[in-house]
Amino acid sequence: MATTNDLKNGMVLNIEGQLWTVVDFQHVKPGKGPAFVRTKLKNVESGKNVDKTFNAGTKVETANVDKRTMQYLYNDGTSYVFMDTSTYDQIEVSPEVVGDAKNFMLENQDAIVATNEGRVLFVELPASVELVISETEPGLQGDRSTGGTKPATLETGHQIQVPLFITSGEKVKVDTRDSSYLGRVKG
Repeated sequence: MATTNDLKNGMVLNIEGQLWTVVDFQHVKPGKGPAFVRTKLKNVESGKNVDKTFNAGTKVETANVDKRTMQYLYNDGTSYVFMDTSTYDQIEVSPEVVGDAKNFMLENQDAIVATNEGRVLFVELPASVELVISETEPGLQGDRSTGGTKPATLETGHQIQVPLFITSGEKVKVDTRDSSYLGRVKG
């Protein structure tokens, strides 16, 4: 148990049997009346965002979330297999839990796997990853008024938008949160 005064971004709370991550919080002390804490919470399983207000000093139940760096081994068709690099234990994670992270995961890549009481909650990748463009059309000059983009397929099979000068076989940096192109990787 913790109080609302102890809240931090990234903390996981257990509210009415559901796990919620604190996305943002703000202590508010109005001129009249008692202080309160305004929070933005994200449901760990559904991804739904809600705003919730607590009275200052209210007790909230925190959830024990174990975040470990694990190595992604392979996809067996029904689930993704990760290995704990310290104990060599392997766990299977369903595609629903992996979510959009699958678009940026290569075999033998590290990822953070969060668990609560033996149940996998989510898979977290770094903010950006470096991947090779496996296929893209040649960019045509003159068919745009400003810097244009074109679709390109990454080595994971995911499609993103890249500038016209990018060619197949180039390594690029991609934002894992919104699939945006961040730049070329000098190799």
